[in-house]
Amino acid sequence: LTTMNLADAIRYRTQWTIRRYACDEAFALGQPYDVYVIEGNLLLNAGIAELLDLAIGAGGVTAYSNGNARIGVGDSNAAAAAGQVDLQAAVNKTYKAMAATYPLRAAQTLTFRAVFAAADANYAWEEFVVDNGAAAGKTLNRKVSSQGVKASGQTWTVDVAITLS
Repeated sequence: LTTMNLADAIRYRTQWTIRRYACDEAFALGQPYDVYVIEGNLLLNAGIAELLDLAIGAGGVTAYSNGNARIGVGDSNAAAAAGQVDLQAAVNKTYKAMAATYPLRAAQTLTFRAVFAAADANYAWEEFVVDNGAAAGKTLNRKVSSQGVKASGQTWTVDVAITLS
């Protein structure tokens, strides 16, 4: 029988921020027409294992760095489950690389950001993930949340802030 001391618990908090811009000009000016914040998500088993391997320097792992990390969006509203390894959408799914300087760490918060430009991911946004690249294929987390339909010509950004304490 194992007992856990409450002091041993790790607090994990995730906040997704979606900024919607009507056009490229509004994006360039930093003038979104809508900002929506979504709390929480589910860490996926493959992503947890990858983070633990990175922490101990185990071989064959890929960092969630600017050169590797991506944010994916898809149109599946299937419930999140820890054993999932990717977006659940069959067809409408898009991954975008990190914006310049992302991910970044400030204190105990790691923030990822991707920009979905005018021609990217123009369909219903129902699910979101962070992974460490097409070749590595380790999806860290998944969030299911209906965010409406991104229209052609609009630019939407997704920020994912993960805080450990």
